Amino acid sequence: MVRAKTPICVGVVLGPHGIRGAVRIKSFTSEPARVADYGPVSTEDGSRSFTLKPIGRMKGVILAEISGVADRSTAESLKGVRLYVPRAALPEPEEEEFYHADLVGLTVERTDGSPAGRVAAVLDHGAGAYLEIVEGDGPALIIPFTRRAVPLVDMAGGRVVVDPPVESAAERQAKEEE
Repeated sequence: MVRAKTPICVGVVLGPHGIRGAVRIKSFTSEPARVADYGPVSTEDGSRSFTLKPIGRMKGVILAEISGVADRSTAESLKGVRLYVPRAALPEPEEEEFYHADLVGLTVERTDGSPAGRVAAVLDHGAGAYLEIVEGDGPALIIPFTRRAVPLVDMAGGRVVVDPPVESAAERQAKEEE
């Protein structure tokens, strides 16, 4: 299974903290302080690997030291670097739980069974998660990732059901032409 080999993003470096190489990390783990609990992290392509040592919290971020980073300039060079761990390092999701990375690529259907596209991304900018849904070359649709708007995530069936109904690009174009 491809997903089993896909690394999971557990955080992103937001920038330096202080002058001794510490960084601010936005954690994507369920408990932010656990970002370092899964072993060394690496860049998405695996070309660089780091060990994290959390040293505190500040305004919704984790402060951490990173192996091999001893000054502010080096810490600044890591700004925007996403931090990944091997999927095998993470616990298996409980029933009705899943990793956001597993949603990408799933088929999206409306509650009436009609197709609505595919999940292109799971977006979370701090105010809650959203699904970015694409259909063909049409514009992306953004759906709040709530139980009301996404009543079913069927991992075994490879699909997500959305409600309220999502208009396809073709339906929107037809309405605009009327």
